[in-house]
Amino acid sequence: MIINKQRFVQGLLCAAALQVFCIGCAGCNISADESQANVAKDSIAIMTWNLQALFDGTEDGTEYAEYFESEGWSQEKYRGRLNVISAAIEGMSERPDIIAMQEVESSRVMHDLAEALSRFGYNWTHFANIPGMALGVGLLSRFPLDETKSHSVYIDGEIAPRPMLEARVLTSGKTAVEPEANDASIILFVCHWKSKLGGEDVTESTRRASARIILRRIRELEHSESNIPVIVMGDLNENHDEFYRRSGTDICALLPDDPRSAQLVNLYGLDGSMETGAIISELQKDFIIISKQKPPVPKFFPDGVQMLYSPWTDDLEDGSYYYKNNWETIDHFLLSGHLFDGTGWDYSSCKVINVPPFASAKGFPVAYNPRTGYGLSDHLPLMLFLKRQ
Repeated sequence: MIINKQRFVQGLLCAAALQVFCIGCAGCNISADESQANVAKDSIAIMTWNLQALFDGTEDGTEYAEYFESEGWSQEKYRGRLNVISAAIEGMSERPDIIAMQEVESSRVMHDLAEALSRFGYNWTHFANIPGMALGVGLLSRFPLDETKSHSVYIDGEIAPRPMLEARVLTSGKTAVEPEANDASIILFVCHWKSKLGGEDVTESTRRASARIILRRIRELEHSESNIPVIVMGDLNENHDEFYRRSGTDICALLPDDPRSAQLVNLYGLDGSMETGAIISELQKDFIIISKQKPPVPKFFPDGVQMLYSPWTDDLEDGSYYYKNNWETIDHFLLSGHLFDGTGWDYSSCKVINVPPFASAKGFPVAYNPRTGYGLSDHLPLMLFLKRQ
């Protein structure tokens, strides 16, 4: 694999400016022909997958206890797991063009996966984590990645264990300096929000802090590029119906377009009239409203709210994570209205990858066991399909 040194250096400079650890934009260009093949595509497949603690084979001291060398973890087990994961992706009937990964330890893991899958042209990788934390998030892409950013989440003076990765995908296959590059761009946010470990009420504020960053960036993008499509994806550790699961009494990071949630957050004026857009943006600080409408148009909230479409509300069944004998829908794609406007890239479909080897014969995730080396992940991947209009 040939690493594009210029992009690698740019990634390091970006990290220094942001004061976070963020190695990426690493182009490992296999051939010009393969890069040009991307340009002609009239559809894109994007996958998000929590890999369940994919640690590399070097012990740094931040690993989970079961991944210490003293517990039997080794370079051989790491390589074996890489082989199983790459073989699972290679064997997919519809192979993704872009893969968002959560729970990966290092940029080395992303580069090793790209190398293992090199014949499929994942020429660009990016990784982001918080220094001293065990795991981060990453991207593999067959399209160029540009303007990559890492957003740290602070709440009550403390930093969340994982950042959010933002990247512009240049689906034209052209670089950012070429005139047509931004015309076919998509903005991706790769997330792994705070888990409920410690209590769902206690940890909700951290997930809402993460939603606050997403809302801020979407508003900034609307101001600078009003037609840019946005996709928020990853393990948000919050169900699409979290509001109902918690009896409809709490403001969650994800709220449905529902009369009860609209009344709870009260985005209307004292006289019952709709607030202006400026006031709404001030009131909708830290919760994303999700919709089953295509495009996501508010029914019970006033115009001007930030609303994204969730396939869980309409197109998907069961869940991606099975916990205490119940399905959870904590892995997500959340889509902006630009993906339903009949121009550029539009939403086509979404599905849970619930077939072997990702799932058992009954469709449940096959969790990885670091002692035996058996299994793949305790999360099922989600796959999103876009079509060019």
